[in-house]
Amino acid sequence: MQTMTKFCALVSAALFAFPALAQDYPSRPVRLVVPFAAGGPNDIIARLVGGRLSEALGQPIVVENRPGAGGNIGTDFVAKAPPDGYTLLSAGPGSLIINPLLGSVPYDTARDFAPVSLMASAPNVLVVHPSVPAKSVKELIALARARPRQLNYASGGPGSTPHLSGALFAVMAGIDIVHVPYKGTGPASADLLGGQVQMAFFGIPPLLPHIKSGKLRALAVTGMRRSPELPEVPTVHEAALPGYEVSPWYGLLAPAGTSRAIITRLNAEVARVVRSADMKEKLAVQGAEAAGGTPEEYAAVIRADTATWARVIRDAGIRGE
Repeated sequence: MQTMTKFCALVSAALFAFPALAQDYPSRPVRLVVPFAAGGPNDIIARLVGGRLSEALGQPIVVENRPGAGGNIGTDFVAKAPPDGYTLLSAGPGSLIINPLLGSVPYDTARDFAPVSLMASAPNVLVVHPSVPAKSVKELIALARARPRQLNYASGGPGSTPHLSGALFAVMAGIDIVHVPYKGTGPASADLLGGQVQMAFFGIPPLLPHIKSGKLRALAVTGMRRSPELPEVPTVHEAALPGYEVSPWYGLLAPAGTSRAIITRLNAEVARVVRSADMKEKLAVQGAEAAGGTPEEYAAVIRADTATWARVIRDAGIRGE
């Protein structure tokens, strides 16, 4: 009887402690790791959302860039961090899905992370150098079919979203185009502007000035909806390839084992932040769209995208480099 009484007391204490834990959290600054260099879309979105999240939580959200190995270094750092809610990860499909599919990584996405919430998604734009005699996606596909392996597309590196955007495009269009990987989108964009490479699937904001000046020609955006930044540019889906969609997302994750109370608190605050009118405007300037959703919905997105990209990588014959 005495043992049962003690057991009930422990269970009762745990139940009362559960909401208290969320209420007391956080009591010190929270580190938000971005596994890429500063200035990229992941970094920009993490800083935008993190700034507002710090106001909501009453503690600084310190964004820490830990680049290297295509995002694997920073991602692994968070995977091995204490599950106390004070080290979080801002990540996209690259390090969570694509890198594990292409080779060995020191973490397991499903086992080592607790999804918190999607923050935003941002489609790429298919651009060509003006020397390419194609004014539409259909004309580009026809050109590629007439000239197999004579058209090439740039990316910021093997396994990057621009790489796989081109691979999916080639598979769905039934064309053979050559992937040219660079060490970052900066040098890739420079060669694209110089005409050394002919096309690319890159983020919208950095290319807008070049599109508007005529230095690059935008043929389509890769999301399912047109971009507010390029309203006259169709989607690949509507222009030529029904069902084509690549909308890289950026989400917040914690190490596996993090208290459900903390996950729930963070999820609720992220939802309020990303759905506010001013945050939607700030994200739109970056060519991004506010997301949100439950931790379970985010986990389902990771599972679904893992299946999709595994199929693309298999069909395109992509190997880890």
